[in-house]
Amino acid sequence: MMKFYLRLIVLLIFLSACSNNTCKDVDCFSPPESFTFELVDRSTGENLFASGIFNSSDIAVVNSLDALPREFTFIDEDEIDLLVIYSVGWDTEVVNLAVSVSGQVVFNFYVDAERLSGNCCSYTRFNEVSVDNADFEYDSSTGIYTIFVQPQ
Repeated sequence: MMKFYLRLIVLLIFLSACSNNTCKDVDCFSPPESFTFELVDRSTGENLFASGIFNSSDIAVVNSLDALPREFTFIDEDEIDLLVIYSVGWDTEVVNLAVSVSGQVVFNFYVDAERLSGNCCSYTRFNEVSVDNADFEYDSSTGIYTIFVQPQ
């Protein structure tokens, strides 16, 4: 009978330890970072959408690894014309995005993203991020990639 009670106590301790969720009272939502781009004339530095050379309805963002389009947003308020790609990094993935305007590829954007969990929250680690086939500057204070384009 003593063995029975001892086993019951061990089982109850084990079950209570398994049901103790230390993260149940933690609120956290850690979306992946979005990527923001401004396309400017290489010669003048003028935004190509604000100047009317490019039209935002002509933008396409396609993952060249699987030929699927990727979601993006175009911000055009208060004379700010920016392309924002927010759909990368929700899962562990590698993307090579071709960003085109009017069918012409303006630049490629490569991201190796890894979705991780720790301290009761999920988050994204970007193992590699690169802009290819275009000259650019990255402003770490604003998070904006300025892409220099020679308009046709």
